[in-house]
Amino acid sequence: MIRFAISPKSDMTISDLHIAILNYKKAQEKGENFIVRIEDLDTENVIEGKDQEILDTLALFGIEYTQVIHQSQNVRFHTAMALQLLHEKKAFSCFCSDAWLEGKEKYDDACRNLPAELVIDNENPFRVRINAPENGITDSFEIMHQDKTPTYDFACAVDDMLSDISMIICDESSKMQSIKQAHIRNSLAYDKTIEYFYIPSMTGDNPGVKSLLEDGLLPESILDYLISKENSSFHFDLQALKKKNQEHLKNLDAKELSRYVGFADAEIGELARLYLDNLYTTKELKAMISPIFAQRNVPKSLKKQVAALTKTISSAPYFEKYDDFQSFLKQESGVHEDFEKALRVVLTNQEEGPALAEIYKYIKNYLGEIIK
Repeated sequence: MIRFAISPKSDMTISDLHIAILNYKKAQEKGENFIVRIEDLDTENVIEGKDQEILDTLALFGIEYTQVIHQSQNVRFHTAMALQLLHEKKAFSCFCSDAWLEGKEKYDDACRNLPAELVIDNENPFRVRINAPENGITDSFEIMHQDKTPTYDFACAVDDMLSDISMIICDESSKMQSIKQAHIRNSLAYDKTIEYFYIPSMTGDNPGVKSLLEDGLLPESILDYLISKENSSFHFDLQALKKKNQEHLKNLDAKELSRYVGFADAEIGELARLYLDNLYTTKELKAMISPIFAQRNVPKSLKKQVAALTKTISSAPYFEKYDDFQSFLKQESGVHEDFEKALRVVLTNQEEGPALAEIYKYIKNYLGEIIK
């Protein structure tokens, strides 16, 4: 069994998604089941509905799982195994106050060998610490808080045992956590070794996947970008991701592309494609296409020309070719000064862009709607 674990306290980040993809691909390679664990023990900071949002995001990227486990479902097991460690004297009650512990780089086992009578009669709040490993790589660290909820490492170690996890791919920054979790499982006499593979920490910004999608980046583009970084450390480069997104948009079927700008028409898809040399996201593309079908924002210097062209177009016959359309307007509208500028505003609601002859090919059937 291979797993991806994530907290529902914030949006899934691009580095979270990278880890999820690596673990999912490894599960497929090994023919093992893939599970998702929602680490929801910090109930005060869990965002309602965030767990489902995470699952929906994984599905959007083609990540399929056989089971979803909420960590809070396993609290009774966390408690039982902490009691087991206490009973076997592999853990102990620590009565040290927060104030006393503050500033200490390493716990000095002050409470590890307290006589039984001092433990039983002690009315002070206590936490539970596991005995330090013999190799001294870490101290006697906390496994249960004073409120008797499990620490992150203890809960993860127990949960991985319960789920029979065989391998974990994680960020190199979590190496000490992995060491602590392995010590917990060893103390619980768990005889299966979990393999850890560490990947270099991603550098640069670490945006939320949700925000990238909202900004108009396609799931396929994000997935392609992350897979290309699969076996190496990398600096997150938003512009490189946008360029990859631009490539994906250019390769879309025209009708499918049109859906990203609010239509279901191949002609509008081809119109949108004209703008893709300078645009990178569906959000940018929609912001360029939508004004074509919106109220005109006419520069003061072009108001007279735009009005004349609009009136002429409203009574003009249908023209298949742009040159014929243009010749008719020049002859009938009486507009000569700034003709091209004014016509561009009429047709696109913009003052610059692709050649009007190219644009006309795809909007000629929409002229009535455009000039309303």
